[in-house]
Parts: sequence; structure tokens; C-alpha cells
Amino acid sequence: MPTESPLPRGLLDADALPLYAQVAARLMDDITAGGARAGDRLPSERVLAERYAVSRVTMRSALADLADRGVIESSPARGWFLRSTSAGAGAGGGEETGDASADRSASAPGGRSVQGFADHALRHGLAARTRVLSSGVRPAKVQEAEELRIAPGAPLFEMRRLRYLDDLVVVVEHNRLPLALCPRLADTDFGTASLYATLRTATPGQFPRVADYSVEARQPTAEERELLEITDVTPVLVATQLAYNQEARPMELTVAIYRGDRYRFRASITD
Repeated sequence: MPTESPLPRGLLDADALPLYAQVAARLMDDITAGGARAGDRLPSERVLAERYAVSRVTMRSALADLADRGVIESSPARGWFLRSTSAGAGAGGGEETGDASADRSASAPGGRSVQGFADHALRHGLAARTRVLSSGVRPAKVQEAEELRIAPGAPLFEMRRLRYLDDLVVVVEHNRLPLALCPRLADTDFGTASLYATLRTATPGQFPRVADYSVEARQPTAEERELLEITDVTPVLVATQLAYNQEARPMELTVAIYRGDRYRFRASITD
């Protein structure tokens, strides 16, 4: 009799809607916590439905949601697998080095949803690690309020994190989000929790769909050199992202400072 790889039973919040999105978020958390890698096979829909105490229709919708976000893929007659992707060559046509590299994707309406750091790591079979430098709630400044479409002085959750892929430091992130979208942000340990997974379990769930994104290069500050372990003339790439949720409402303003030798930005340009 074939054996299925076990996953913890998800704990569903009966008030969270839609249910399939809550199940998808729990499954994502369990996959990440279990250290699964690209190419690993998930238990069958039947087994997953039993473990998460939902119908197979709901479970199938949850799996489809993760597939739409590029986390998993199905194989006819074989089931669901964590998506396995291979990084392409850079603009110069060279091969990837042994260093961890980070791609950031921002979609146009109707395209693939905005991808978070933990989601990227999971898709590429990399081990993500986070060190929280600071976090807390404070009043939003005028410029932040304008960009996030909230009132000046409204509660704003702010966090600075150092992010690693396979124990190689990649980026310093400065995240700012309206606390009203997800009050749990203030009480969550983001040293282990995923920001986007936490947002998906809010009531209502917050799903980043589109982002305004800009990237510029500059020399790192003394603090950035220390945090990013830069000892030579490596520049940093500063990426500013304003992500919008499923209702086209601004939900996250992030400034990410990447080591220039461990980051690559790719985008699809359409009309």
C-alpha cells in the first residue's frame, strides 16, 4: 500500500472567508515548516481533505489557488508536486554562480500574483531564514499615508528584516503596512512566520495581486555594508515596491536593499 508523506493537520478559523484561501494559507505554512523542496510530492487530495477537515471540492480549490501563484503544479495521474523551476541565464548569457540569487516578480492585472520572499524560496527549493532587526506600530507619516491611502497618523506596522537564502545574506527589507488590514501583524513573530502567509489569513484575507516596482543601483552605506557582509566594491540594488491587494487597495510599502551580486530583477512588459 503506497504511503503518503505526512503533513500536520491544519487548524481552520471558522470565521475566515473564503475557506479555500484559509486552507491554502495553512498548507503553505505547513509546507514551509516541513522543509519541503521543489519536486516533492504532496499527499493526495483525499488525504489532504481529511487532514484539513474540509471537502475535496474545497481542498481542490485551495490547491488550484497555490497552483495559480506558482507554488505547486499537477502532473496527470501522478498528483500535486512542489513546483520545480530552474533559473535562466542572466542578461549577459552567463551561468548562475553558486551564490543564492533572488528574483522578484510583480504582475500585471490578471497575471501571476506578487511573490513574497518565502514563496520565492519555496518555489526554488531554497532554505529561507529571517532575522528581525526591529518591528512595531507607529503613526503613519504624511508621505506614507498618501501612498497607502490611509489617514496621516493612522496605525502603521513597520518592520526591518535581514533575509537569507541557504544561509547567504541577500537583502535588508523595510516593510510598512496599514495595521487595520491585519491587526495580527503586531503580535506575529516574523523571525519564523511569513508576512504574506500571515496576510492571507487575515479577515478578510489580503492577497497581493499587483505592484508598482522600481529598482536603482547605488553604493551601500556603512550600516548596509555590515548587514549585507559586503567587503569589496559590490553595489546594492534598492527596490521600492507598493503592492496592491485583490481590491486594488495599497497594502504594503517595502524598500528592499539587495546585494548587487545576489539579486536579479526580471519582468514581462505588455501593452
